[in-house]
Amino acid sequence: MAILRNQQQHRFLVLVVIVSISGFSQGMLLPLISAIFEQDGISGTLNGLNATGLYIGTLLVSPFMEAPLRRFGYKPVIIAGGLIVMISLLSFPLWKSVVFWFVLRLFIGIGDHALHFATQTWITSTVSPHRLGRSISIYGLSVGFGFAIGPMFVPLVSINEGLPFIVSALLTLCAWGLVFTLKNDLPEVMAGTASAGHFGKRAKATVIVAWIAFLGPFGYGFLESSLNAMFPVYALRNGIPLSMVAIIIPSFAFGGIISQVPLGILSDKMGRRPVLLIGLGGGMLAFTGAAWLSASSISIMVMFFIGGIFSGSLFSLGVAYMSDLTPKHLLPTGNLLCGIFFSFGSLTGPILGGFVLEVSQQNYLYIYGLFLGILFLLTLIGMKSVKRVAL
Repeated sequence: MAILRNQQQHRFLVLVVIVSISGFSQGMLLPLISAIFEQDGISGTLNGLNATGLYIGTLLVSPFMEAPLRRFGYKPVIIAGGLIVMISLLSFPLWKSVVFWFVLRLFIGIGDHALHFATQTWITSTVSPHRLGRSISIYGLSVGFGFAIGPMFVPLVSINEGLPFIVSALLTLCAWGLVFTLKNDLPEVMAGTASAGHFGKRAKATVIVAWIAFLGPFGYGFLESSLNAMFPVYALRNGIPLSMVAIIIPSFAFGGIISQVPLGILSDKMGRRPVLLIGLGGGMLAFTGAAWLSASSISIMVMFFIGGIFSGSLFSLGVAYMSDLTPKHLLPTGNLLCGIFFSFGSLTGPILGGFVLEVSQQNYLYIYGLFLGILFLLTLIGMKSVKRVAL
């Protein structure tokens, strides 16, 4: 029993390290490339569209991820994902082109999705229900920590434009090597049409059961991608120096780091939906405050930090909520859909942010408060339509 517990703890630690480095890469790439393109005179709309490559890659590969996971297990999928990310990161300095970098971001999206899907499913499939909120919050904490540290490496571009990409690739290599210390495992597969049918059938069954839980990953994806990809453009156009941007953006992630585990534990006791409502409502007020106080970069940083405290846990709370609502044999599909909805939000964020920047720059920060307000209302009134179905 003690040996098994030690193996589980080692596995959880390795998975947490892997996703933290993955979060670091994403957190660094979004503001780094946006700042480079802005300084090169690329329009805000094209800049935002380029940032969507990461999430388009996620969406393209999503329907094909579940089959190799069920067939080969968690470890090979994580290894393949890490290798794709490393090769893509090392390729950025080779040729600076909007199209080429878009393709590389697409491949990083594919690799990162493989990492997150496999690690997330491995955790939700093996953790006991009464500790699920705590475990997923630690998972989210590690991703958030990586995102918080990532933008701080953006100023390395002043030394050499390729240096941030190389540093990120080396860190990914270190985390990737830890995967080989794990024993492979396969997800639980139960007989029946839900697990044996095609992806569309399983996805439909999972959405019917747990659609409300996917609002959390959708909302977090919107915030994360738009803040990291488009806020640097807004800031540079309003005279905020890049060094200050590298502090403001991580303030949101640091807020999420502080509250991630407490909110996860609270959701184990109170339930996921009430805590989700607290996160959405508090985030709405914080980002509306950032828009009101946009004349001061310090005030924006404080409001982003408060926004992170409330809404920085939306992804992990949504995953835990999904795990509560979804039958165990549909957990791989549910985790896959969390990634898909996260990607939908991540695609929407930069596109909408880039459009608002071009049309009405002074109203840019209001989109975050409005967006979270809409999700708050959907979560408040939507539970009545969520029902368990016989599968």
